[in-house]
Amino acid sequence: MPRKFIDRFKRIDAIIQNKSSGTPTELAARLNISESTLYEFIAVMKELGAPILYDKHAKRYMYATGGKFNISFVPDEQLNSIIQ
Repeated sequence: MPRKFIDRFKRIDAIIQNKSSGTPTELAARLNISESTLYEFIAVMKELGAPILYDKHAKRYMYATGGKFNISFVPDEQLNSIIQ
């Protein structure tokens, strides 16, 4: 997976957390990607469990609940302690 993908993924997450995404057109322009690519990122984020909604009144993306992405490696020992 190219580093640029991960950087954009993190940036989209931060922008949504800051409640500053604007419309899909505005966000895509801000990220220098097409709207269709933005929709692909949003779809992947949703597949990974992000409760992303679009607020038509406020004209921005938002998370339905608090949280954020943490893209990192987790050793088995830590996974086992989380699961138990």
